Amino acid sequence: MVLDKDMNGQQQAKATRAALIAPCGMNCRLCTAYAREKKPCPGCRLESASKAKTRVLCRIKNCSKLRMQEIRFCFDCDEFPCARLAHLDKRYRSKYGMSMIENLSHIKQFGIRRFLRSENEKWRCHRCGEVICVHKSQCLSCGRAWHRNHTLTTT
Repeated sequence: MVLDKDMNGQQQAKATRAALIAPCGMNCRLCTAYAREKKPCPGCRLESASKAKTRVLCRIKNCSKLRMQEIRFCFDCDEFPCARLAHLDKRYRSKYGMSMIENLSHIKQFGIRRFLRSENEKWRCHRCGEVICVHKSQCLSCGRAWHRNHTLTTT
C-alpha cells in the first residue's frame, strides 16, 4: 500500500484519485482486484494486461457512448440509469451496502472533488487508516471487521 504523510507527519493511505472513479460510479480503489498484490487492476478507466476478463468485457464500461467519449459518467446519459447500471446497483446495494447510482448522483450534484473527499473518509479503517475493500467484511491491512453500513466494529 502506498502511503503519504499527513500534516502531522503521520503516515496514511494515499487518497483516491478521480481516475479511479469508474463511469458507473464505482470507486475502483475499494475493489479487491485493485487491492490485490499480484497483478493488481489499475481501475476501470485505465487499460492493462493485468485486468481480469470481466473488467475488460464490462458492458457498462464498453457502452458506445462511453467508448465514443460522448460522456464521462453514466449520469450524463439520457438513459440514466440504464437497465445494466440499475442491475449492478441493486447487486451492490444488497451485497455490499453501496450504490453506484447514489455515487453518481453525489458526483453530479456536488462535483468529483467533494465526492472523493467523502469517499476517502467513508471507506477508511479507523484502526489503521487504510482503505477498506467494499468486497470484504474486514480491513485487508489490519483485519478489523466492519459492517456494510461503513462503520467498523471494535473487534
